Amino acid sequence: MSMSGIAIATQRLDLFYGDFQALTAVDLQVPEREVTALIGPSGCGKSTLLRVFNRMNDLIDGVRVSGQVLIGGKDIYAVDADLLRLREKVGMVFQRPNPFPLSVFENITFGLAVHQLAPRREYDMIVEKALRSVLLWDDLKDKLQRSALGLSLEQQQRLCIARVLPLKPQVLLMDEPCSALDPIATLHIEELMQKLKQEYTIVIVTHNMQQAARASDRTGFMYLGKLVEFGLTAKIFTQPAQELTENYISGRFG
Repeated sequence: MSMSGIAIATQRLDLFYGDFQALTAVDLQVPEREVTALIGPSGCGKSTLLRVFNRMNDLIDGVRVSGQVLIGGKDIYAVDADLLRLREKVGMVFQRPNPFPLSVFENITFGLAVHQLAPRREYDMIVEKALRSVLLWDDLKDKLQRSALGLSLEQQQRLCIARVLPLKPQVLLMDEPCSALDPIATLHIEELMQKLKQEYTIVIVTHNMQQAARASDRTGFMYLGKLVEFGLTAKIFTQPAQELTENYISGRFG
């Protein structure tokens, strides 16, 4: 498999929770610096697949994974894989904003301190750059020592994205990042994704098909743990190759 221009690749990926097979023979290639959406009904495996990419499923008892998962051309399930390094390179943003109960400034520098990635004298510059990247600097530059828990939900979610950026990730994983937000805030986060994909590969799980259609370059439709179809978003939504995909997108599902 050529890895040129491919950020993430899976080959014959299976995942079991105990005896239950949650992912079956998933073959996927996620291009660099694009937004890729994973859609499908609840329980179809899309969030499980997302969590494979930074090995968060490892935290669950009884999980078994087989097949290959390559990020940056390296097998992240290899015996000698460096998990700390992987989680630097693959950032995660969750459904509900989860800022730490610390100041705005401390939220953004937390990862730098844990991983000892930068001297403290550089923190001011790094915080400003991170907040500018998520279009929060003008709003928060005079509020850096205030608790992040006092921000609006949209600002909290932007801050959670900003918190990942100083680690210089290659990939941003977003698990329904707009599910707690109102429609206007949702559009703002989608606009932010378009800006961020100039530097990062973004993979988003969403139940909102309008969001997938608006915000992603490519879409994967999952059903019962299998990747039924993957391709350019415009084609998936207008000329899907699989009847199952068409039925789901058109609402004639089940």
